[in-house]
Amino acid sequence: MAKRESTQNVSFERNLEQLERVVEQLESGELELADSLDRFKQGIELSGECRKMLDRAQQTVESLIDTDQESEPGQQPAGS
Repeated sequence: MAKRESTQNVSFERNLEQLERVVEQLESGELELADSLDRFKQGIELSGECRKMLDRAQQTVESLIDTDQESEPGQQPAGS
């Protein structure tokens, strides 16, 4: 199995592309058991990295929204 790039240098889109390739390989049914397990492990790691990136992005968006709402007195947060 090829070593993946450092996750700090890989974009969400690149991780997602790699995850999609892993899923395609697993779905093909052409891998031996040991290779399937390696790909599955890689897929779990990629999925976790994507989730972390999405969580950080969500936190950033929420922080920006909160900051914007604090700078505009008298406005209520959306959904209140």
